Amino acid sequence: MRAYKARRYPVVYQYLICLALILVTSICCYFLVGLIGYKVVALILLLMVSISAMLFEILPVLLTAVLSALIWNFLFIPPTLTWHIGTPEDMLMFLMYFVIALINAVLTFKIREYEQKARDREEREKTIKLYDSILNSLSHELRTPIATIIGSIDTIKNNTYKISETNRNELYHEIEVAGYRLNRQVENLLNMSRLQAGVLQPKLDWCDVNELMHSVINMNSDDAQRHKVIFEANENLPLFKFDSGLVEQILHNILHNALQHTPAHTTITMEATPYHKGCRFVITDNGPGFPEGEIALVFDKFYRLQQSATGGTGLGLSIAKAFAQAHKGDICLKNIPTGGAMFTIDIPAETSTFNEIEHE
Repeated sequence: MRAYKARRYPVVYQYLICLALILVTSICCYFLVGLIGYKVVALILLLMVSISAMLFEILPVLLTAVLSALIWNFLFIPPTLTWHIGTPEDMLMFLMYFVIALINAVLTFKIREYEQKARDREEREKTIKLYDSILNSLSHELRTPIATIIGSIDTIKNNTYKISETNRNELYHEIEVAGYRLNRQVENLLNMSRLQAGVLQPKLDWCDVNELMHSVINMNSDDAQRHKVIFEANENLPLFKFDSGLVEQILHNILHNALQHTPAHTTITMEATPYHKGCRFVITDNGPGFPEGEIALVFDKFYRLQQSATGGTGLGLSIAKAFAQAHKGDICLKNIPTGGAMFTIDIPAETSTFNEIEHE
């Protein structure tokens, strides 16, 4: 990563850094040449050329190679402080050094360039696979509710006088559920776009956490019909200052994930408690838990559990994590030894009471 940043320096800075690198190395070697010998100095200067080739563009590196050869000749090859080379052996060594320094610079740069192209190609392949995954997820997640809506509307239109009021209401309910499902997927995509664009800024305001938790549970009431969701309001909780919309989305995504990926009749418990930095939410279930090898991956974008039979785009938990981090908080997931999973959401926030708010 540091090499990558160095290569992003302006070209003028690259020339200056290369020049400084050779000069500093040469000065240090000049005072040590009596101990190490001028032939060892050549190896040290070649090392500096290699380091430059690993960091910078080709022209500054070639300058480094040429300059190092000239400095080695002038300061280190006897007779020193002249351009004259005293023996044929030293002349041959100088020519070999000059050629090796140039070849070393070019080859090192070419190798680095090849590795960069290989990394770029690998990144493109990963991007293509990611887009395929997105398209496959969206084609299923969007097509299913759309098909439900279209089918229900066609049934109602073509059988206006044949279907009972009960069946008609059931079709309306299916349309409503499908509409909410579509809206949830669109919201996830929009939220992910906001996160990637870096325009997400929490709007802090005082929030009643008990009211927020009840709101989240009500939002998931249809999905929770075959589960048991437990939340006991804590009347002693203070008010917390955070973005209630983002925190509500965090809790909604985690609760929705639990409802979708745990067996029927699973019990899900939600708690909210203050901690030294703000508010801590804990959501636990007594389902099968997560595979240990996949816990570290569940918050990645578009990641879905390998053994998951339920659809989904794999965005819900990654968005929840990003929203928590937008508050400078975090989410921790771990399996419970007795069975099930536990999500711990820490949201740093100011605290206050109703009376303090009224006096402000």
